[in-house]
Amino acid sequence: MAFPKGFLFGGATAANQYEGGWNVGGKGDSLCDHMRGGDVNTPRQIDEEFDPDALYPSWEATDFYHHYEEDIALFAEMGWNVFRMSINTGRACSPRARRASPWPRASSSTTRSSTA
Repeated sequence: MAFPKGFLFGGATAANQYEGGWNVGGKGDSLCDHMRGGDVNTPRQIDEEFDPDALYPSWEATDFYHHYEEDIALFAEMGWNVFRMSINTGRACSPRARRASPWPRASSSTTRSSTA
C-alpha cells in the first residue's frame, strides 16, 4: 500500500524537550526551566531559585535553538516535507523576549480581534 499523492510526511517537536538555549535570545523563565530532572525513583522537583548543582534538563534539551539549521537539513534528508515545532512561552511572551524580538510590533490598526 502506498501513500496517496500529495501526502505530507513529517514530524513535530515540543519546546520543553527540544528547544534548549534556555537563557539566550531574550527568553524569560518558564516552569520547565525550574524543573529538575528525575527518574522512576526520584520525582521531579521545581525550584524557585536555581541550584547550581542540580540538573535542569530543559536548559540544554537537544539544543535546537543553536542547531536548527543542521536539524532541519536532517529532516529533509529523511524525506520530511512538513515540520511543526513549538516555541517555549518564555521565549515568545516574556517582556525580555518582546524587547529582543527582531519582529516589528503590530499596531492596533494591523491586528485583528479573535472575536471579530
